[in-house]
Amino acid sequence: MDLLLATRNRHKSREFRELLSHDFKVMDLSSFPEVVIPDETGRTFEENASLKAVATSQDRRGKRQLVIADDSGLEVDALDGAPGIYSARYAGEKASDKENVLKLLGDLRRRNAPAEKRTARFRCVIALAKDGRVLGTVGGVAEGTIVDPPRGTDGFGYDPVFQPDRFEQTFAEMAPDLKNKISHRAKAIMALRQALRELKN
Repeated sequence: MDLLLATRNRHKSREFRELLSHDFKVMDLSSFPEVVIPDETGRTFEENASLKAVATSQDRRGKRQLVIADDSGLEVDALDGAPGIYSARYAGEKASDKENVLKLLGDLRRRNAPAEKRTARFRCVIALAKDGRVLGTVGGVAEGTIVDPPRGTDGFGYDPVFQPDRFEQTFAEMAPDLKNKISHRAKAIMALRQALRELKN
């Protein structure tokens, strides 16, 4: 089964391919520069994922294909759930991963949040759409703690400062195969795989 992933983020595409490759052929929008991904104007991860999936499935390149789109982010308890849906642009619309991480750590320092209060979670919601209609959404959550300073060079986004519960490594220190078993996106994709199998039957 072919799936069109509504993103041009190569890191995200790689994770989806690694987690779905045995059962599905995953393409992304890197070969379709004319396809416009809408702004994330929703108020929740689910709304943003649905916006992207629906818009891509309405484009002529996405017509008659199953389209998947995800929205994910980091929720930090000491920051009242921020950055949340604004995770990718926490330090500004064009902010780099490093700039977002520096802002996050700076905000935690200004709040004098001790290590035991730096609980956080990564959340991912995936929407599945076809011909402009959402067929369903699934989600996954990974609980953990924010560490300072950042550790590790793998991964992307906030991975260097997120240490999942029951592990001593941050996501950025983990081998990809381990991260792909426990991450928020891995859990959401497992739920997606089950939903797709039910759709085929």
